[in-house]
Amino acid sequence: MKSDSASNRQPAGWILYDDSCGLCRRWIPFWEEPLQRRGFVIAPLQADWVRDKVNLDKDALLKDLRLLLADGRLISGADVYRYAMRRIWWAWPIYLLSVIPGVRQLFDAGYRKFANNRFRISAVCGLKGK
Repeated sequence: MKSDSASNRQPAGWILYDDSCGLCRRWIPFWEEPLQRRGFVIAPLQADWVRDKVNLDKDALLKDLRLLLADGRLISGADVYRYAMRRIWWAWPIYLLSVIPGVRQLFDAGYRKFANNRFRISAVCGLKGK
């Protein structure tokens, strides 16, 4: 987890990912720089402070990608991607597609299918988590 050395202000939020998923460990850092420029910090869901802050049991916590906003709101699953893509100019077209009725349901179903099978996909790709 890197911090934004250009600013000492509180982050806009924390993107929380499953560090035990190899694909997640590889994919989330790809977004780190553009997310940091927008005030977000990346952290593993397994970090000690996360469970206390979001008040979810371990099984529920690790079910989805999470975004903990500075005001305490928690966004989960496909909505985390939408929230981030809406703030990144080059991801804006994907965001727009992801909110179109019909496409939104496909986007959500694709996210859920991936999330439920991420360990199998990681294994097939030879990517190990912690």
